[in-house]
Amino acid sequence: MKEKIHPKYFANAKVICSCGNTWTTGSTREVIHTDVCSKCHPFFTGEQRIVDTEGQVDRFYKRLEARMRHQAEKQAREAARQQMEQSITGLGLDERVTALLAGAGLNTVAELAERVKSGDESMLTIEGLGRKNLIDIKKRLRARGLLKEEQAEAPAA
Repeated sequence: MKEKIHPKYFANAKVICSCGNTWTTGSTREVIHTDVCSKCHPFFTGEQRIVDTEGQVDRFYKRLEARMRHQAEKQAREAARQQMEQSITGLGLDERVTALLAGAGLNTVAELAERVKSGDESMLTIEGLGRKNLIDIKKRLRARGLLKEEQAEAPAA
């Protein structure tokens, strides 16, 4: 065996657990610190507890929460997109009003909402569409969250 290449061996090395338990063993280190031992390990104690070293569990739950928020936002965006691409017939408007809007080239909810946002006069230029119909259209768009209150009550010029 070669001289001076092996580490020093401590026959009575002290092992200290985070739970406070200590014992001695043989090692190349004089003092050993450990997180779990046979006195506190869930396998030996039968307890279900999480040993959180350096906040790993908290970081995991934060990432999980962020992912769930992202998934919910993604689903909301997809639902809004589908709602905007929906035909105006899905609004439940009168058949005559639906026919007038389709004749004016407003076939989707997105097109209708954009035209309503541009102002009352823009909508009233559609032949045969009156104020009562416009109020009904705004109510339907507001009920779906596609039109804000201040946009719906904009004064006519």
